[in-house]
Amino acid sequence: MTDQTAPVPSAPETGYAPVNGLQMYYELHGSGGTPLLLLHGGLFDIDQQFGELLPSLSANRRVIAADFQAHGRTNDIDRPLGTADLASDVVGLLQHLDVPKVDVFGFSVGGAVALHLAIRNPDLVRKAIISSVSFHPSGDRAENADAVGEMKVEMIAGTPMEAAYLAKSPHPDLEHLQVLLTKLGGYDRGTAGWSDDDIRGIAAPTLFTVGDNDAVKLEHAVRFAQLRGSDVNGDFVGVPASQLAVFPGTTHFFGLARTDLVRDVVLTFLDAPMPEA
Repeated sequence: MTDQTAPVPSAPETGYAPVNGLQMYYELHGSGGTPLLLLHGGLFDIDQQFGELLPSLSANRRVIAADFQAHGRTNDIDRPLGTADLASDVVGLLQHLDVPKVDVFGFSVGGAVALHLAIRNPDLVRKAIISSVSFHPSGDRAENADAVGEMKVEMIAGTPMEAAYLAKSPHPDLEHLQVLLTKLGGYDRGTAGWSDDDIRGIAAPTLFTVGDNDAVKLEHAVRFAQLRGSDVNGDFVGVPASQLAVFPGTTHFFGLARTDLVRDVVLTFLDAPMPEA
């Protein structure tokens, strides 16, 4: 059944930002308020990750959505995929658009970039939604690295990800798709992650979301929330500005599939008043 109350989407403004050797594809939806920056996960793109959510997210605010290096309509370059470089691309995009501050919503790889921005570029981030990503390698399930590291194009043959890549990419062939899979297999390999103090020190209110059967361990998500001041008796001390949401019946791959639930959690967090300094 179609939701008759859902806003009718209008065509977005689109463009390409020249950053770090990329022509980085972006879309602008809606208007008003602090812009919301959407950052997708690995092997996904704007439409695949956020398409169902975009009409509601942009109903009363400006939304900026971008395709990362080698994803969607953004070209690849001779550079590995890693959080620091992707975050630098995003900073360049915001400078190109002359946007001084955003709320940011990132999933998986996009969540890692959102977290990096919140820690390393605090002046850019008002609120941060960090979804389905660990802040330290200890938070990942052991089988993750092996599964991602062995990805071959044959494994995704006939899937929506393959079809979207071939339809949108500036390099629409299986050879370049395999390059992308190989780069994702080495994503941030060998990096140390963030310390507890790094997480405690984030200035922006954070919403950490995770599926109850995600690639990220539940105890790791709880640890993130605790470091952000959550896991208290809110009836006595109040509800912290930073929050944790665990989506039931949800895996990593389908982390945002419960659209109505995700929409309610995300918009409630974004629309809440900022805490007093």
